[in-house]
Amino acid sequence: MNEMTYRNQIREFARRQIEKRPVYLDTETTGLDKNAEIVEVAVVEYDGSLLFQSLVRPSRPIPPEVIAVHGIRDEEVKTAPPWPVVWNTLRPLIRDRLVAAYNADFDRRIMEQSLTRYGLRWQDTLSTLDIMQVFAEFRGEWDPARRAYRYFKLEEAGRYLGIPLPNSHRAFDDALLARAVLHAIAGLPY
Repeated sequence: MNEMTYRNQIREFARRQIEKRPVYLDTETTGLDKNAEIVEVAVVEYDGSLLFQSLVRPSRPIPPEVIAVHGIRDEEVKTAPPWPVVWNTLRPLIRDRLVAAYNADFDRRIMEQSLTRYGLRWQDTLSTLDIMQVFAEFRGEWDPARRAYRYFKLEEAGRYLGIPLPNSHRAFDDALLARAVLHAIAGLPY
């Protein structure tokens, strides 16, 4: 199969996913490791409107190196609700929807970790679409070490597709950018 035919298949796949009217989710966290927690979450509706956004108070301070990335400081989250309270509002919004995210496995893991931090169990099966994986296949740059298509950061995907939205490392902006990436792959306006 030639590259153009494969790219057209990816484009058609993206269109079919968009037809399912997904919600687009992004989280900002205290880090990337197994102890990281959510400090901000946003969900964008299929049409690009904001469905939900909240700062989240983590159980421990946000490390300075992480603050340097997303700019969310301890002072900003000290009066925010903790994750279990945010989850009670967020969960019904995403439970029966296709949840599209750039690096969806990470966002799902971090939501589960944040619940576990409070001694709560993850009980949901989310239907997810990983836009990072779709973009990797669309771009088609092989990573021989992984024996799969190379993954790119969200901002690199946006730049490659000529999307003028910034990757601000804030949940709402990044959810909008992830939505724009999927729409650009599908050849649709965002």
